[in-house]
Amino acid sequence: MEKSKLQVTLRNLLITYILTGILLVVLALALYKFQLKEGQIRLGVNAVYIITCLIGGILMGKSIRQRRFFWGLLLGLLYFAVLLVVSFLLNKGLNGSMNQILTTMAICAASGTAGGMLS
Repeated sequence: MEKSKLQVTLRNLLITYILTGILLVVLALALYKFQLKEGQIRLGVNAVYIITCLIGGILMGKSIRQRRFFWGLLLGLLYFAVLLVVSFLLNKGLNGSMNQILTTMAICAASGTAGGMLS
């Protein structure tokens, strides 16, 4: 039985968030062990976004097999949207400048698209 595109998207989004959790734990351990500076932490978080959205885009492209770049882009944007909503709810407002928010969105979208194209 073939899964719907919505089911595939939700499954791959869940996988990317599980991977995000794992990579953030690794980053937290590195922070603890190496006492990283704020700039290094920000770079690490951006690397997590890139890695997870790239892998998510690859999974989407392999799952859907048509218009792979589009499905990778969609996954990256959905990843960002969930991230933004959760951050908004936890912080009771937007945390960070509009420039940071748009940069994060671009990183997620571009990584997801690249993953879709690489699949």
